[in-house]
Amino acid sequence: MSETELEPQVPATESELDEDDRLKPEFVRAVLDAVESGDDEAARALVDPLHPADIADLFELASHDERRELSRALADLVDADVFAEMNDYVREDLIDALEPHEVADLAAELDTDDAVAIIEDMEPEDQREVLRAMEPDDRAAIEEALSYPEESAGRLMQRELIAVPEHWTVGDVLDYMRRNDDLTTDFWEIFVVDPAHKPIGTCALSWILRTPRAISISDVMKREQTLIPVDMDQEEVALRFQKYALISAAVVDPSGRLVGMITVDDVVHIISEEAGEDVLLLSGAGDGDINEPVFDSYKTRVRWLVANLGTATIAATIIWMFQGTLDKMIALAALMPIVAGVGGNAGTQTLAVTVRALATNQLTDSNSFRAIRREVKVALLNGGTVALLIGVVVALLFGNVQLGAVIAAATLFNIVIAGFAGVIVPLTLDRYNADPAVASSIFVTMTTDSMGFLVFLGLASMAGLTS
Repeated sequence: MSETELEPQVPATESELDEDDRLKPEFVRAVLDAVESGDDEAARALVDPLHPADIADLFELASHDERRELSRALADLVDADVFAEMNDYVREDLIDALEPHEVADLAAELDTDDAVAIIEDMEPEDQREVLRAMEPDDRAAIEEALSYPEESAGRLMQRELIAVPEHWTVGDVLDYMRRNDDLTTDFWEIFVVDPAHKPIGTCALSWILRTPRAISISDVMKREQTLIPVDMDQEEVALRFQKYALISAAVVDPSGRLVGMITVDDVVHIISEEAGEDVLLLSGAGDGDINEPVFDSYKTRVRWLVANLGTATIAATIIWMFQGTLDKMIALAALMPIVAGVGGNAGTQTLAVTVRALATNQLTDSNSFRAIRREVKVALLNGGTVALLIGVVVALLFGNVQLGAVIAAATLFNIVIAGFAGVIVPLTLDRYNADPAVASSIFVTMTTDSMGFLVFLGLASMAGLTS
């Protein structure tokens, strides 16, 4: 191992970071000004103390036009670890400027999972050129990873691990780890395998270090373990790590053979990504990344806006059906948005809770009916409170008790409908293997708007309200 690998990577100093551990604007500006003026040495001196994650942040804070020059000026500091920490869009922007052999060199320095993250989003032809430039062993590992579905354990796992046979002693394991310089340097436990290379147990490093050399590794290892199928979705992987408090876990192929491992540092990223992804999908905002190209953001968002336009016509049609009632009492037109808006907010609250519960496996077939009953009860309580308030206010404001009663009844009904829709829509989509975070909000909004207008105007018409 080189001296560089032994040197600890420390975060940026207080002069470079603010109280929230973000690069200070004046520091970023100083680096970019140095690059722009051609003083590459000054720029490197400023950036040299930074942790790879902070250097990656520096590139993300720079504009598209500034990144290429910044990359050229800091060429010696922008290594594989920096690329691994970068935002996907920023990394893709810089990777496009590199030759295939340069990308291959970067990938060779990384663990398999990080290398795959760099290569998987490249154009097929560029991807093939990079793979051709890699060493055969590295190329085979990357190609195997790319053969697995996106966002699966096979893409997430790293192949660099330590596996030993069960007949070895603790002394054999220690000697093996000390004598082989090619072994991975970042691990917390070793995997014990049988002759077919199937994992039969794990052993923490602390146990090995505290056990006499003559003891068999099979007597030290823990046989109970959580195995991750290679095709498991990364969200389910994260849930298993969270549920069983895992530090690392073995990944197995369909035959049960050990093919890789996933570590908790990778899962932390996944948990963050999946949590943000669900929120963004609910709004139809796509990736929601400020570094995403403008046209890509446009394509993602416009289709949901067009779909929303279509569902909005349903509500408009209902209003048109009651134009006679609206003509008789103009106050109804002023009050309609209240009924729809309150219902929409109630539906959004329920929808957010339900989607999160589905994502974290808190809501399953076993307790779905209980969840529906719970949300209807909450909606009844919320609806009763809000209906009473709006009914009294409208009755006093317009001097019309009947109008107050109509809007109170419509508000109560719409909030209950919103609560029901907010849980039943995502449950239905999930039942048919559709992502409940993607389309639920449009259906729930359509339901609350349409039913709100229909009930309010329908009750007003039946009550014969006139000016």
